[in-house]
Amino acid sequence: MKLVLDGEKIRSRDDLHKQMAAVLGFPEWYGGNLDALYDCLTDLMEEVNIHILHMSALKTTLGEYAERLLSVLKDAETLNLNIQVIID
Repeated sequence: MKLVLDGEKIRSRDDLHKQMAAVLGFPEWYGGNLDALYDCLTDLMEEVNIHILHMSALKTTLGEYAERLLSVLKDAETLNLNIQVIID
């Protein structure tokens, strides 16, 4: 499975989480926050490639939250070998 997060198209935290939940098939209880994101990512059983495009634009839009997001993605990648994070 492939998820592309384009920093030029994401307009809010809510937009980011809705896109991730829809593409990755997160459960109904997904809370739309970084803690819930980490929980769902570490539970994934299938291979997922997460491509982040235009990281600087994402940082402009989301501020420090973009850095925290990247940290969560990298932590989940370390724990769950099914996840690969690529930043272009």
